Formats: sequence, C-alpha cells, structure tokens
Amino acid sequence: MSPKFGFTMLGSGSGGNASVIHGPKGNLLLDAGFRAKGIKERLKIVGIDPASIQAILISHAHIDHTAGCAVFSRKYDIPVYMMPETVLIMSRNNDLPGNVKLFAPDSAFKRCGIQIQSFTVSHDTPTMGFTFSACGRKIGIATDLGFISDPVKECLRGCDLLVLESNYDTYKLRTSKRSIYLKRRNTGRFGHLGNTQAMEAMEDLLAENTKHLILAHISRDCNDYQLVSKLAEARLAELDRQDITLHTATQDTPLDTICIEE
Repeated sequence: MSPKFGFTMLGSGSGGNASVIHGPKGNLLLDAGFRAKGIKERLKIVGIDPASIQAILISHAHIDHTAGCAVFSRKYDIPVYMMPETVLIMSRNNDLPGNVKLFAPDSAFKRCGIQIQSFTVSHDTPTMGFTFSACGRKIGIATDLGFISDPVKECLRGCDLLVLESNYDTYKLRTSKRSIYLKRRNTGRFGHLGNTQAMEAMEDLLAENTKHLILAHISRDCNDYQLVSKLAEARLAELDRQDITLHTATQDTPLDTICIEE
C-alpha cells in the first residue's frame, strides 16, 4: 500500500533517473530516464502499479531524464508536465510525448494532492529543481546543478526528505578517461555537484525536521557509492545529525519507499 505522502527512488545516475512521489490523490513520476520497459520493471520491484501514475513531471530535456517519457506516457495515457523550453528541445529531437501540459519555470501548481514548486537550477540546459508538499510535510529535489545558489537554498529549506546530488569525486574525475571538455563541464557552474560541494551544503540545507537524506546522481565512472556513504556519514556525525537516515541512490537498484506520512 502506498503511503499518504512518500518517495520512491527508482534509480539515479548518468544512465537514467526516475522517482515516484506518492501523494494523497495518486502517484507522480518525476523524470522518466529509463526506457518504458525498464520503468515498468522498476515499479514492479517496489510494488507500484504503473496505472497509479497520474502524471509525469520532467525536470529537463537530457536523455537520462526523458528516455522513456514518450512511450511510457502513451502506454498508460499519462499527461506529461514540462517547461516550454523542454518541449522545444524534445520536439527538435522528435521525442515529444503526445499529452503535454506546460508549466512555467519557478511556478507552483498542484497534482495528486501535492503542491509542487519548481525552481531554476544552474545546468547546461534549462533545468528545474522541485519541492513537493503535502500533509504538512515537504520533499526537496536538487540534482543536475553546478552550484547551489541562495535562492535554491531558500527553496530547499525545511525539507523532511532531501534528495541532493553528489555526482563526482574530484580525484576520480580528474584521472578518468573523460575528455577535458566533459571534465570542465562537470566541475563548472553549469555542471554537477561533486562530493565536496554536497558535503558542504548539508549544513545549510538540513533542517531540524529533516529525517531522510538521499544522495543521488552518483557517477559510476567518477565516483564510488561506498565513498559517498562514508563521506556523508562522517559529515552527518560532524553536524551531530545522527537522527537523519542516510540513503545512497544507485543506478541499477530502486530504493525502498520512504513514508513521510501514513
């Protein structure tokens, strides 16, 4: 049974990103970065009926967030919410789903009994972060951003559950076989958050009511799941926040559903 308000990470990384926000009036799929068959298989693993998905929300147009969007939305007749800029990019790539609903950047709207607030993050294509509020609780999502601006910090304050990017380890990225262009892109202001930035950000972002922290979009080539967990555990201890349950999102295996409100 789905919680009244909760969160399920289906998978996260450069090979695909998707998660489910469970609301009082149905479920919302945030990003569809796996092929439709893969999304269905991951939903089955965590016991979520695809027919319970009432809307798909797309953060930006990169393929690791949109790969299964068109097919999955058509198969289950689900409306897809995206920014006009995302529509334009996906149209150019001939990958636009049929039932598109537009939302403006930095706007608020409601679906599945959930109040959704979008906010602009710094990435190399127009990209939104989100907060989801219901039942007096709040979930915040911040991935695919080169740095955390003060407005982003303000949006993410007070989250009961926070999903935060920890994409790369500086040494592993520097010594990887990736091109100079990709290395500079990842570490730039329009790239991704590294481990150091993520750990530093915790002090500002973790509120008194925060009970769950998910570190996400972790690179398999330029990072290490165990390293991220070790760094985060040490940082939480340093901040005296052992009351927070730490989760490390992986590319291949969904995380168990986290109930925010029964």
